[in-house]
Amino acid sequence: MNPVTYRRPTSIADAVAAAGSDGWRLLGGGTNLVDLMRKGVESPAGLLDVTGLLPDTITPAADGGLRIGAAARNSAIAAHPLVRRDHPMLSRAILAGASAQIRNMATAGGNLMQRTRCAYFADAAGSRCNKRVPGSGCDAIGGFTRYHSIFGTSPECIAAHPSDMAVALAALDARVVVTGRDGDRTIPIGEFHRLPGGRPDLETALSPDEVIVWIELPPSPFAATSAYRKVRDRASYAFALVSVAAAVEIRDGVVHDVRIALGGVAPKPWRAHRTEDALRGTRPTDEAITAAIDAELAHATPLPGNTFKVELVRRTVSALLAELRGETA
Repeated sequence: MNPVTYRRPTSIADAVAAAGSDGWRLLGGGTNLVDLMRKGVESPAGLLDVTGLLPDTITPAADGGLRIGAAARNSAIAAHPLVRRDHPMLSRAILAGASAQIRNMATAGGNLMQRTRCAYFADAAGSRCNKRVPGSGCDAIGGFTRYHSIFGTSPECIAAHPSDMAVALAALDARVVVTGRDGDRTIPIGEFHRLPGGRPDLETALSPDEVIVWIELPPSPFAATSAYRKVRDRASYAFALVSVAAAVEIRDGVVHDVRIALGGVAPKPWRAHRTEDALRGTRPTDEAITAAIDAELAHATPLPGNTFKVELVRRTVSALLAELRGETA
Protein backbone atom coordinates (compact mmCIF):
# COMPACT_ATOMS: atom_id res chain seq x y z
CA MET A 1 0.00 0.00 0.00
CA ASN A 2 1.25 3.48 -0.91
CA PRO A 3 0.53 6.03 1.83
CA VAL A 4 -1.29 9.19 0.78
CA THR A 5 -2.32 12.24 2.76
CA TYR A 6 -5.95 13.39 2.53
CA ARG A 7 -6.95 16.97 3.25
CA ARG A 8 -10.13 19.03 2.91
CA PRO A 9 -9.18 22.62 2.10
CA THR A 10 -11.20 25.38 3.71
CA SER A 11 -11.63 27.37 0.49
CA ILE A 12 -11.04 27.15 -3.24
CA ALA A 13 -8.19 29.64 -2.81
CA ASP A 14 -6.60 27.28 -0.29
CA ALA A 15 -7.02 24.35 -2.67
CA VAL A 16 -5.49 26.01 -5.72
CA ALA A 17 -2.63 27.37 -3.63
CA ALA A 18 -1.68 23.81 -2.68
CA ALA A 19 -2.58 22.09 -5.97
CA GLY A 20 0.25 21.21 -8.28
CA SER A 21 2.92 21.55 -5.59
CA ASP A 22 4.72 18.69 -3.88
CA GLY A 23 2.61 16.08 -5.65
CA TRP A 24 -0.81 17.18 -4.38
CA ARG A 25 -3.85 16.43 -6.55
CA LEU A 26 -7.42 17.68 -6.51
CA LEU A 27 -10.06 15.07 -5.70
CA GLY A 28 -13.66 15.15 -6.91
CA GLY A 29 -15.79 12.02 -6.98
CA GLY A 30 -12.62 9.92 -7.18
CA THR A 31 -14.06 7.39 -9.60
CA ASN A 32 -11.09 7.71 -11.97
CA LEU A 33 -8.22 9.04 -9.87
CA VAL A 34 -8.61 6.53 -7.02
CA ASP A 35 -8.88 3.68 -9.53
CA LEU A 36 -5.60 4.76 -11.15
CA MET A 37 -3.97 5.02 -7.74
CA ARG A 38 -4.92 1.41 -7.03
CA LYS A 39 -3.25 0.36 -10.29
CA GLY A 40 -0.07 2.31 -9.58
CA VAL A 41 -0.60 4.63 -12.53
CA GLU A 42 -1.13 7.67 -10.30
CA SER A 43 0.84 8.17 -7.10
CA PRO A 44 0.06 11.59 -5.64
CA ALA A 45 1.64 12.57 -2.35
CA GLY A 46 -1.65 14.04 -1.18
CA LEU A 47 -5.30 14.53 -2.12
CA LEU A 48 -7.19 17.80 -1.78
CA ASP A 49 -10.92 17.05 -1.55
CA VAL A 50 -12.73 19.96 -3.23
CA THR A 51 -16.20 18.47 -3.55
CA GLY A 52 -17.54 20.51 -0.64
CA LEU A 53 -16.16 23.76 -2.05
CA LEU A 54 -17.39 23.68 -5.62
CA PRO A 55 -20.96 24.37 -6.77
CA ASP A 56 -23.21 21.37 -7.37
CA THR A 57 -26.23 23.25 -8.73
CA ILE A 58 -27.76 23.16 -12.20
CA THR A 59 -29.38 26.50 -12.98
CA PRO A 60 -30.52 28.62 -15.92
CA ALA A 61 -27.91 31.17 -17.01
CA ALA A 62 -28.59 34.84 -17.62
CA ASP A 63 -28.06 34.40 -21.38
CA GLY A 64 -30.68 31.65 -21.61
CA GLY A 65 -28.22 28.79 -21.40
CA LEU A 66 -27.46 26.48 -18.49
CA ARG A 67 -24.80 26.47 -15.75
CA ILE A 68 -23.68 23.16 -14.28
CA GLY A 69 -21.60 23.20 -11.11
CA ALA A 70 -18.36 21.23 -11.25
CA ALA A 71 -19.42 19.19 -8.20
CA ALA A 72 -22.81 18.23 -9.68
CA ARG A 73 -23.15 14.45 -9.77
CA ASN A 74 -23.53 12.87 -13.19
CA SER A 75 -26.77 11.17 -12.18
CA ALA A 76 -28.25 14.52 -11.07
CA ILE A 77 -27.31 16.15 -14.38
CA ALA A 78 -28.84 13.34 -16.45
CA ALA A 79 -32.10 13.49 -14.47
CA HIS A 80 -32.46 17.27 -14.33
CA PRO A 81 -35.64 18.50 -16.09
CA LEU A 82 -33.86 21.36 -17.90
CA VAL A 83 -31.16 19.04 -19.22
CA ARG A 84 -33.68 16.45 -20.36
CA ARG A 85 -35.86 19.07 -22.05
CA ASP A 86 -33.30 21.41 -23.59
CA HIS A 87 -30.17 19.24 -24.00
CA PRO A 88 -31.36 15.63 -24.33
CA MET A 89 -28.10 14.48 -25.93
CA LEU A 90 -26.31 15.31 -22.67
CA SER A 91 -28.73 13.29 -20.58
CA ARG A 92 -28.50 10.33 -22.95
CA ALA A 93 -24.70 10.51 -23.08
CA ILE A 94 -24.36 10.44 -19.30
CA LEU A 95 -26.78 7.52 -18.96
CA ALA A 96 -24.75 5.61 -21.57
CA GLY A 97 -21.63 5.80 -19.40
CA ALA A 98 -20.37 3.66 -16.52
CA SER A 99 -22.92 2.30 -14.01
CA ALA A 100 -25.59 3.85 -11.83
CA GLN A 101 -23.32 3.59 -8.79
CA ILE A 102 -20.46 5.40 -10.53
CA ARG A 103 -22.78 8.06 -11.96
CA ASN A 104 -23.98 8.74 -8.41
CA MET A 105 -20.38 9.46 -7.36
CA ALA A 106 -18.81 11.00 -10.46
CA THR A 107 -18.83 14.78 -10.81
CA ALA A 108 -19.11 16.98 -13.88
CA GLY A 109 -15.65 18.46 -13.38
CA GLY A 110 -14.09 15.10 -12.67
CA ASN A 111 -15.63 13.65 -15.80
CA LEU A 112 -13.80 16.22 -17.92
CA MET A 113 -10.54 15.37 -16.17
CA GLN A 114 -10.71 11.59 -16.48
CA ARG A 115 -7.82 9.90 -18.21
CA THR A 116 -7.77 7.37 -21.04
CA ARG A 117 -8.77 3.74 -20.50
CA CYS A 118 -5.97 2.52 -22.83
CA ALA A 119 -4.88 -0.87 -21.48
CA TYR A 120 -1.21 -0.02 -22.01
CA PHE A 121 -1.59 3.20 -20.03
CA ALA A 122 -3.20 1.24 -17.19
CA ASP A 123 -0.46 -1.40 -17.17
CA ALA A 124 2.10 0.42 -15.05
CA ALA A 125 4.11 -2.73 -14.39
CA GLY A 126 4.54 -4.10 -17.88
CA SER A 127 3.90 -1.60 -20.69
CA ARG A 128 5.60 1.48 -22.05
CA CYS A 129 3.37 4.55 -22.26
CA ASN A 130 4.34 8.11 -23.18
CA LYS A 131 1.22 9.42 -21.47
CA ARG A 132 2.21 7.79 -18.18
CA VAL A 133 6.02 8.13 -18.48
CA PRO A 134 6.97 10.78 -21.08
CA GLY A 135 9.59 9.54 -23.53
CA SER A 136 9.26 5.87 -22.59
CA GLY A 137 7.55 4.80 -25.84
CA CYS A 138 4.09 3.56 -26.81
CA ASP A 139 3.41 -0.17 -26.74
CA ALA A 140 -0.09 0.41 -28.11
CA ILE A 141 1.42 1.20 -31.50
CA GLY A 142 1.83 -2.21 -33.07
CA GLY A 143 -0.22 -3.76 -30.27
CA PHE A 144 -3.93 -4.41 -29.68
CA THR A 145 -5.68 -1.34 -31.11
CA ARG A 146 -9.38 -2.20 -31.24
CA TYR A 147 -10.23 0.58 -28.79
CA HIS A 148 -7.78 3.18 -30.05
CA SER A 149 -8.06 6.35 -32.10
CA ILE A 150 -8.43 6.94 -35.82
CA PHE A 151 -8.30 10.76 -35.62
CA GLY A 152 -5.86 13.17 -33.99
CA THR A 153 -3.12 10.68 -33.12
CA SER A 154 0.64 11.19 -33.12
CA PRO A 155 3.68 8.89 -33.26
CA GLU A 156 3.76 9.26 -29.47
CA CYS A 157 0.18 8.22 -28.58
CA ILE A 158 -2.92 6.66 -30.13
CA ALA A 159 -5.09 6.38 -27.00
CA ALA A 160 -8.78 7.36 -27.16
CA HIS A 161 -10.58 9.68 -24.77
CA PRO A 162 -13.08 7.69 -22.65
CA SER A 163 -15.83 10.17 -21.75
CA ASP A 164 -19.41 10.02 -23.00
CA MET A 165 -20.47 13.25 -21.32
CA ALA A 166 -17.62 15.24 -22.86
CA VAL A 167 -18.68 14.20 -26.36
CA ALA A 168 -22.11 15.75 -25.82
CA LEU A 169 -20.52 18.87 -24.31
CA ALA A 170 -18.32 19.20 -27.40
CA ALA A 171 -21.38 19.11 -29.66
CA LEU A 172 -23.10 21.68 -27.43
CA ASP A 173 -20.20 24.17 -27.61
CA ALA A 174 -19.87 24.13 -23.83
CA ARG A 175 -17.56 26.47 -21.96
CA VAL A 176 -15.44 25.44 -18.98
CA VAL A 177 -15.02 28.08 -16.27
CA VAL A 178 -11.89 27.55 -14.15
CA THR A 179 -10.13 29.38 -11.37
CA GLY A 180 -6.53 29.32 -10.18
CA ARG A 181 -3.78 31.40 -8.64
CA ASP A 182 -4.02 33.90 -11.52
CA GLY A 183 -7.79 34.26 -11.28
CA ASP A 184 -10.71 33.06 -13.40
CA ARG A 185 -10.83 32.20 -17.08
CA THR A 186 -13.21 30.50 -19.51
CA ILE A 187 -12.02 27.78 -21.89
CA PRO A 188 -14.10 26.67 -24.90
CA ILE A 189 -14.68 22.93 -24.66
CA GLY A 190 -12.96 22.39 -28.01
CA GLU A 191 -9.76 23.84 -26.54
CA PHE A 192 -10.00 22.18 -23.14
CA HIS A 193 -8.67 18.75 -24.13
CA ARG A 194 -5.35 18.56 -25.98
CA LEU A 195 -4.26 16.29 -28.79
CA PRO A 196 -1.12 14.29 -27.89
CA GLY A 197 1.41 15.73 -30.34
CA GLY A 198 4.82 15.25 -28.76
CA ARG A 199 3.49 15.55 -25.17
CA PRO A 200 0.75 12.97 -24.57
CA ASP A 201 1.11 13.51 -20.82
CA LEU A 202 -0.36 17.03 -21.17
CA GLU A 203 -4.03 16.16 -21.59
CA THR A 204 -5.91 19.39 -20.87
CA ALA A 205 -5.43 23.15 -21.05
CA LEU A 206 -5.58 23.43 -17.24
CA SER A 207 -2.58 24.57 -15.25
CA PRO A 208 -1.73 22.34 -12.26
CA ASP A 209 -3.10 24.98 -9.88
CA GLU A 210 -6.45 25.44 -11.66
CA VAL A 211 -9.77 23.82 -10.84
CA ILE A 212 -13.01 23.59 -12.83
CA VAL A 213 -15.83 25.58 -11.22
CA TRP A 214 -18.63 25.67 -13.79
CA ILE A 215 -19.60 24.13 -17.10
CA GLU A 216 -21.71 26.51 -19.18
CA LEU A 217 -24.03 25.48 -21.99
CA PRO A 218 -24.81 28.42 -24.29
CA PRO A 219 -28.37 28.93 -25.50
CA SER A 220 -29.18 27.00 -28.65
CA PRO A 221 -32.26 27.12 -30.87
CA PHE A 222 -31.94 23.47 -31.76
CA ALA A 223 -30.15 21.63 -28.91
CA ALA A 224 -33.57 20.29 -27.88
CA THR A 225 -33.53 18.32 -31.14
CA SER A 226 -30.48 16.29 -30.27
CA ALA A 227 -29.51 12.73 -29.45
CA TYR A 228 -26.61 10.50 -28.51
CA ARG A 229 -25.81 7.04 -29.78
CA LYS A 230 -23.10 4.69 -28.47
CA VAL A 231 -21.77 1.48 -30.02
CA ARG A 232 -19.89 -0.80 -27.63
CA ASP A 233 -18.94 -4.43 -27.15
CA ARG A 234 -21.59 -5.10 -24.50
CA ALA A 235 -24.83 -3.47 -23.45
CA SER A 236 -23.59 -1.75 -20.30
CA TYR A 237 -20.48 -0.63 -18.45
CA ALA A 238 -18.31 -0.56 -21.56
CA PHE A 239 -16.44 2.24 -23.26
CA ALA A 240 -17.43 3.33 -26.73
CA LEU A 241 -16.04 1.82 -29.87
CA VAL A 242 -17.79 4.75 -31.56
CA SER A 243 -20.25 7.25 -30.14
CA VAL A 244 -22.02 10.21 -31.72
CA ALA A 245 -23.66 13.29 -30.27
CA ALA A 246 -25.65 15.34 -32.75
CA ALA A 247 -28.13 18.19 -32.97
CA VAL A 248 -29.70 19.50 -36.15
CA GLU A 249 -31.98 22.32 -37.22
CA ILE A 250 -33.89 21.85 -40.48
CA ARG A 251 -35.81 24.70 -42.07
CA ASP A 252 -37.95 24.17 -45.17
CA GLY A 253 -36.31 20.80 -45.74
CA VAL A 254 -32.76 22.21 -45.63
CA VAL A 255 -30.13 21.83 -42.90
CA HIS A 256 -29.86 25.30 -41.40
CA ASP A 257 -27.39 24.31 -38.70
CA VAL A 258 -25.90 21.13 -37.23
CA ARG A 259 -23.53 20.00 -34.49
CA ILE A 260 -21.79 16.61 -34.50
CA ALA A 261 -19.16 15.23 -32.13
CA LEU A 262 -17.62 11.76 -32.06
CA GLY A 263 -16.36 9.65 -29.17
CA GLY A 264 -14.14 6.58 -29.00
CA VAL A 265 -12.20 7.66 -32.09
CA ALA A 266 -9.74 10.35 -30.93
CA PRO A 267 -7.62 11.42 -27.95
CA LYS A 268 -10.26 14.09 -27.26
CA PRO A 269 -13.96 14.44 -28.08
CA TRP A 270 -13.80 14.88 -31.85
CA ARG A 271 -15.90 17.63 -33.35
CA ALA A 272 -16.81 16.67 -36.93
CA HIS A 273 -16.49 20.15 -38.42
CA ARG A 274 -16.02 18.90 -41.98
CA THR A 275 -19.25 16.93 -41.80
CA GLU A 276 -21.10 19.91 -40.35
CA ASP A 277 -19.78 22.24 -43.08
CA ALA A 278 -20.77 19.79 -45.80
CA LEU A 279 -24.31 19.41 -44.46
CA ARG A 280 -25.26 23.06 -43.92
CA GLY A 281 -27.43 24.35 -46.72
CA THR A 282 -28.20 20.90 -48.12
CA ARG A 283 -31.24 18.67 -48.04
CA PRO A 284 -30.41 15.85 -45.61
CA THR A 285 -30.84 12.96 -48.00
CA ASP A 286 -29.07 9.67 -47.37
CA GLU A 287 -26.63 10.53 -50.14
CA ALA A 288 -25.86 13.98 -48.75
CA ILE A 289 -25.33 12.61 -45.24
CA THR A 290 -22.98 9.89 -46.48
CA ALA A 291 -20.95 12.38 -48.51
CA ALA A 292 -20.70 14.71 -45.53
CA ILE A 293 -19.49 11.93 -43.24
CA ASP A 294 -16.95 10.81 -45.82
CA ALA A 295 -15.54 14.34 -45.88
CA GLU A 296 -14.52 13.77 -42.23
CA LEU A 297 -13.44 10.17 -42.67
CA ALA A 298 -11.07 11.15 -45.49
CA HIS A 299 -8.81 12.46 -42.72
CA ALA A 300 -8.95 9.32 -40.57
CA THR A 301 -5.77 7.30 -40.02
CA PRO A 302 -6.97 3.90 -38.81
CA LEU A 303 -4.63 1.16 -37.69
CA PRO A 304 -4.81 -2.50 -38.75
CA GLY A 305 -6.72 -3.37 -35.59
CA ASN A 306 -9.38 -0.65 -35.83
CA THR A 307 -10.11 -0.08 -39.51
CA PHE A 308 -13.67 -1.24 -38.75
CA LYS A 309 -14.23 2.07 -36.96
CA VAL A 310 -14.32 3.92 -40.29
CA GLU A 311 -17.45 2.08 -41.42
CA LEU A 312 -18.82 2.12 -37.88
CA VAL A 313 -18.58 5.92 -37.77
CA ARG A 314 -20.29 6.14 -41.16
CA ARG A 315 -23.20 3.93 -40.09
CA THR A 316 -23.63 5.39 -36.60
CA VAL A 317 -23.66 9.01 -37.74
CA SER A 318 -26.01 8.15 -40.61
CA ALA A 319 -28.44 6.37 -38.29
CA LEU A 320 -28.46 9.17 -35.73
CA LEU A 321 -28.95 11.92 -38.33
CA ALA A 322 -31.74 9.89 -39.91
CA GLU A 323 -33.40 9.72 -36.48
CA LEU A 324 -33.08 13.47 -36.00
CA ARG A 325 -34.20 14.18 -39.55
CA GLY A 326 -37.40 12.34 -38.81
CA GLU A 327 -37.95 14.30 -35.59
CA THR A 328 -37.54 17.64 -37.35
CA ALA A 329 -39.57 16.83 -40.44
